[in-house]
Amino acid sequence: MLTNMADPVKQPPSGGTRESGFVNAPRIHTALTADVERRLLVWMANRIPAAVNPDHLTALAFIAQLLAGAAYGLASRDGRALWLVNVFLALNWFGDSLDGTLARVREQQRPRYGFYVDHIADTLGALALMGGLGFSGLVHWPIAAGMLVGFYVLSIESYLTTYTLGRFHLSHGPLGPTEIRIVLAIGNAVASVHPYLEMAGRRFLLFDVGGAIALAVMAVMAILAAVRHTSVLYRQETVR
Repeated sequence: MLTNMADPVKQPPSGGTRESGFVNAPRIHTALTADVERRLLVWMANRIPAAVNPDHLTALAFIAQLLAGAAYGLASRDGRALWLVNVFLALNWFGDSLDGTLARVREQQRPRYGFYVDHIADTLGALALMGGLGFSGLVHWPIAAGMLVGFYVLSIESYLTTYTLGRFHLSHGPLGPTEIRIVLAIGNAVASVHPYLEMAGRRFLLFDVGGAIALAVMAVMAILAAVRHTSVLYRQETVR
């Protein structure tokens, strides 16, 4: 659901980007899979057929995320649909992670267009994914809604940091979009067989427990990032 991984990019030539005030910020990615993923994406980008362009991959990622949400909805009737969710998550990773890398490898970057389209697609796709999960019956609606709000809060914090500090954080500590997809896919695989979890003699939905943990982690990430970046900006703009 979060924004795709990418290597630090070159500043574009003078023109519309600079005239608009837009800053093509360097990308900061510290997630666990970042180094391996970066090499894999460059390897794939060099082998993608010429007929496929970054827009095709962005569209693939967006449609796959919508279909993942629809598959979650189907899981309310048949738990095997969760495996279909995982297929669409893999396609979403492929398109979302590779579109920017392909543009850089081919030197076809459109920074403003790419930044806007990629993140508006993420915003709408996350709504579809969490909406589908809510309809699945695998999680209670307050947890699904909370995870969506948590994603939006972290996204907003990332965009504000990009604008004010000129650094685009693709991950928060060791967790990035790929790690989230992996955890979600594992949860789907387990829930397809065991949707409930026994704890302290009580029965809970597996995704309720996982969602509550995710909410706590996202809250901590958002608070730490807000405190850190507020402190940096305060020191940079001290009133004398």
